[in-house]
Parts: sequence; structure tokens; C-alpha cells
Amino acid sequence: MSAITFPGKTAPQRSVRWRPASSIHRSTLAGRLSAFLLATVAAVICAFPLLIIVITAFSPQSEVLSYPPQLLPNNWTLENFPGVFERIPVGTQLWNTVQMSVIVTALSLLLNSLAAYALACIDFKGRGLILGILVATIMIPFQSLLIPLYSMLSDLGWIGTMIGLTIPRASDVAGIFLLRQFFVSIPRDLDNAARIDGASEFRIYWNIVLPNAKAGLLTLGMFNFIGNWNDMIWPMTMTNSAEDRTLTAGLALLNGTEQGIIPYGVSMAGSLISVIPLIVVFAIVQRRFIEGVASSGIKG
Repeated sequence: MSAITFPGKTAPQRSVRWRPASSIHRSTLAGRLSAFLLATVAAVICAFPLLIIVITAFSPQSEVLSYPPQLLPNNWTLENFPGVFERIPVGTQLWNTVQMSVIVTALSLLLNSLAAYALACIDFKGRGLILGILVATIMIPFQSLLIPLYSMLSDLGWIGTMIGLTIPRASDVAGIFLLRQFFVSIPRDLDNAARIDGASEFRIYWNIVLPNAKAGLLTLGMFNFIGNWNDMIWPMTMTNSAEDRTLTAGLALLNGTEQGIIPYGVSMAGSLISVIPLIVVFAIVQRRFIEGVASSGIKG
């Protein structure tokens, strides 16, 4: 189509600045290099605490406390790791940690997904009010609930038991809200068609909604697993002996002093033992976990 011009007027000419292909290539390469450098710096900053843990775990106590401090030890040692096993029952506490993390993660995925399905896929009166009340409870500090929960679990005789560690944490509002966001993003035509065919609500939830929300389930599962694995306040409050504690809570016993000296090397060795399983688990599910986090807020 040709441009329309009026007598006495000429169509404005748009100037196009020509850039050679080599200049465009250099600017693109510079942008990628800058992004790579920024990502590298951010990764080093985030990994620096873990690097300090590893170095301190293999450093003798004399060099850990030396002044001026040095980043790398002159004499690498493994003596800190037997010290961890001498001070706390690492095997028992590690098994308690695995049990608590796995049980709470499984229960939270089941219960949170059921509640999220009701709030996202079932139309009933007062649904918005219930969701608002649940979200408002997130503002209540968890620490303010420790004393009432301890009193209730003590009356039930659950202090120092795996039931007491897991049941109160089997569901949480943040997990319900996260899964609801995933369920809302699933086209409603799928569950409506299943209802027309006579499928029950549980069958729709189990066979249609859950298979289409695998990324959300994996994301919530990782959050719960890591959160319960690293939690210290809850197992320390709800247990009375070292044999009943999780490994993270047991490591708090290593912060005591020996003749006025804190055993930093032993503490860092215990921390390294605790964090290695998390690194392995995260490395296995890293890609799907990042995809789930990126898509967790598609719809409100």
C-alpha cells in the first residue's frame, strides 16, 4: 500500500540508523558477559557462608581462633568430625530429622492440596471469606503459638514423640495458598467436563487437578522438606532429651564452651553433615523446583 500525500505537503521521512553487524554482535556479547559476571558475583556471595563452613570444618581449633584470621588453614584435619559423634548422637538425630521432614512433607502435601482444591475449584458460599481469614493468620508470629502448643501437646503426652513433632505441622496456610495459585491456573473446563461425566470431587482432585499441578506440589514439598530439616526452635521446644531431637536442634548443644572456648570446628563439621543431604536432594530436583517457583503466581 502506497503512502497518501496531500498537495504541498510531503510525507515525513523516518531516518534509520544503520549499524554494522559486528557492532550488534559486540553489544550482545558485552551484555551477556555482564550478566554472567553479575551472576557469578551473586553466586559467590551466596555460597560464601557454605565455603566458610567447609573450611572451618577441616581446620584445627588453633587455626580457627588464630589472629589475624586466615581464609585457608595451613594444616587440614579431620579431627572435628569424630568430635561431633562424641558430643551428640548424630545417627539417632539424623534419623529423627529424616522421619520428621518426610512425614510432615507428605502430610502437608495431602492436607494442603485438599484445602487448596476446595478453595480453588469448588464454588460455595463464603469461600472468599474463608480464604481471607486463612491468609490473615499468616501475620500471627509462630513463636507466639509455642507456649499454647506445648501445653496442649503436654496434656496429650506427645512431648518428645514423633507424633508431637509432626502432627501440629501437618498443614500450613502458606502451603494452602501456594497450591491454590497453581490450581486456579488449571483451566476450569477440565474439572467441569469431569463433573458433567459424573466424576466425584475426590476423583477430579486426584485424577485431574493433582497431575496438572506437579510443579506446585514439588515446590511445596521442597519448601516443607527444607524448612523442617533446618528448623531448630520447634524440635528444641517439643523435646526433652538429645535422643529425641533432630540434628539441627542437636547441633545447638555444640555451641557450649570448653574451658571458655567455643568449638567452632566441631560445630561447623556438624553443620556440614547436616547440610550435605539437602544439597543432594536439591541437586536432584533443582530444575523442576525452579520452574515451580517461577510459575507459582500465575493467577490470583
